[in-house]
Amino acid sequence: MPNNIVLVGFMATGKSTVGRDLARQLSFDVVDTDDLIEERAEKSISDIFSEDGEEVLRDLESEIAQEVSNLTGHVIITGGGIVLREANIQALKKSGPIFCLTASPEVILQRTQGTSHRPLLQTPDPLGRIRELLQIREPFYDRSDYIVDTSAMTVLEVVEWIMDILRDSYPEILQ
Repeated sequence: MPNNIVLVGFMATGKSTVGRDLARQLSFDVVDTDDLIEERAEKSISDIFSEDGEEVLRDLESEIAQEVSNLTGHVIITGGGIVLREANIQALKKSGPIFCLTASPEVILQRTQGTSHRPLLQTPDPLGRIRELLQIREPFYDRSDYIVDTSAMTVLEVVEWIMDILRDSYPEILQ
């Protein structure tokens, strides 16, 4: 029986903000896999990426995905690349319904401009890099139970959209 709600999606699609608001509405706890990775590694995601490499980050994500899948009554907010490994998707799916938040490449670029903690976008052509990464990750994101484009939605609208699905398809989570 699902006990959690899982949010996946590319960076800057609203996972953290939506996840916190959704958890408040459900009286659930929030767990952010990126926060757990940073605590375990004792450094930021950006530093793990630049100092240790993407493979080390993905290994940490896999450990954390297995751990959080055993929680109960949580909104699980994930890092954008957690879906790149099948074992992570399987662990998260057994934990609860997976909602993928998406946005257009242009909106993602707009939302990330002025931030320096996005190592994958430290490139001369960030929009091109966003498009490239979205194309690579799309088949993985498509494995989600539900997909919502947040480009033109408010946080409240996204939360309500998720709540409607929970009421219709997962009433046991709401009890």
